Amino acid sequence: MQNPKTLMRAGVIGAVLVVLCCFTPVLVILLGVVGLSALTGYLDYVLLPALIAFIGLTIYAVWRKQKADACCPPTGIRGKK
Repeated sequence: MQNPKTLMRAGVIGAVLVVLCCFTPVLVILLGVVGLSALTGYLDYVLLPALIAFIGLTIYAVWRKQKADACCPPTGIRGKK
């Protein structure tokens, strides 16, 4: 993933999905429907580290985008007067 926009998109989408599963009963209801409601006690062990990882990915993407913008101006039409 060389493009900071792709990193940003992946980080934000992942963080939103994890937050949606953490703070709403979406995942609990889904696991109950499928018959895996016994796993709901372990969701915090998976979702909280995933949330931290996706927030970290988003911060890294923002940092890379700022670094890329600072060193190389965006390409556009040059020489046009």
